[in-house]
Amino acid sequence: MKRQVELILDAPGERLDKALAQAMPEISRSQWQQLIRDGLVMVGGAPVRASLRLDGGERVVASLPEVAETELVADDIPLDILYEDADLLAVNKPAGMVVHPAPGHSTGTLVNAVLGYCPDLEGVGGERRPGIVHRLDRDTSGVIVVAKNDRALRHLQKQFKRRSVQKVYLALVDGLIQPQQAIIDAPLGRDPRYRQKMAVIPPGSSARSRRAQTFYRLERAYRQHSLVRVEPRTGRTHQIRVHLAFAGYPIVGDTIYGRRKPTLPLERHFLHAASLTFRRPGDDVEMTVEAPLPEDLAALLAELEQDV
Repeated sequence: MKRQVELILDAPGERLDKALAQAMPEISRSQWQQLIRDGLVMVGGAPVRASLRLDGGERVVASLPEVAETELVADDIPLDILYEDADLLAVNKPAGMVVHPAPGHSTGTLVNAVLGYCPDLEGVGGERRPGIVHRLDRDTSGVIVVAKNDRALRHLQKQFKRRSVQKVYLALVDGLIQPQQAIIDAPLGRDPRYRQKMAVIPPGSSARSRRAQTFYRLERAYRQHSLVRVEPRTGRTHQIRVHLAFAGYPIVGDTIYGRRKPTLPLERHFLHAASLTFRRPGDDVEMTVEAPLPEDLAALLAELEQDV
């Protein structure tokens, strides 16, 4: 069985295989090259070569093999548990851990680790992301909540949908942020040029976008950097990273939306989900779960303090 996808590639001068990998990063460039060789990729209704240079605006139709479902694997991975009851599990996710299995990450994810700890979670929500209510980027550390049963999953999902969950992040950004407190209100959507990235989409643009709001407040100013408390009012993909970069203060270590060469010695971006406030499914009582800064981020701040 194959599924057919249609893409419009607006990448003038780019090779076809590279543009396809950028538009659908879940399929590698080498996989696209094989699909093209097999005659499964058509441009303008005709088969082409992977090396085809695009003019921009080409209509591409690709026949992709259906992804075979694989059984979720329970991994014996230690979890930093911040809170647990009969309905939920709150975990301090380390940087570098992917939340749920995806192409290239079939094991070693948070889902695999949670299944190793709570085998009964498999099937909660009837999805391949058992119990997962929300997510964090791979290199973002901090609080993430997992539901243990369907009732708790629905209760938590409803809160996230209503935006009644308070999410607080800590981010270290390049520059001395001004103003020291503000709401960034700028719509976000897929970057028309690089589909694997998000971008601020100006009003009136032909690209699709959704409203996004991010509140921030300066917590500590250093010589050339600012530690900010960030509260996303909406939950768009990469929202905090894109909004802070858009404001002119990219997150330290974010080589996708910030500077390619980090201004400080850090192996990942400085973004940490510090706390999550929500109503507990069991009794509807409001509670806050907090995650301390991991050692790498705390050590970097300690170094900056010596230079204030």
